[in-house]
Amino acid sequence: MQVSLIDIGTSKGIRIPASVLKMFEKPKCFDLHVKENRIVLDVVEDSRVGWEEKFKKDENRLLLNDGLDMKDWDEL
Repeated sequence: MQVSLIDIGTSKGIRIPASVLKMFEKPKCFDLHVKENRIVLDVVEDSRVGWEEKFKKDENRLLLNDGLDMKDWDEL
């Protein structure tokens, strides 16, 4: 299936035909990446899947320690 680029403000986009979207369960979000000179769209079921596990593994260094005692704040 061939699609054309369209202008969307100062960006470009493509229209995904409804017949293609009907193959999936109401996708709202996609992960776009380039692989071997191809643009690949993967449907993201829930954009927050895996966040809880990543936070538990301390992969986000900007988060405060869960064990922070509120008394520490009173001393500031």
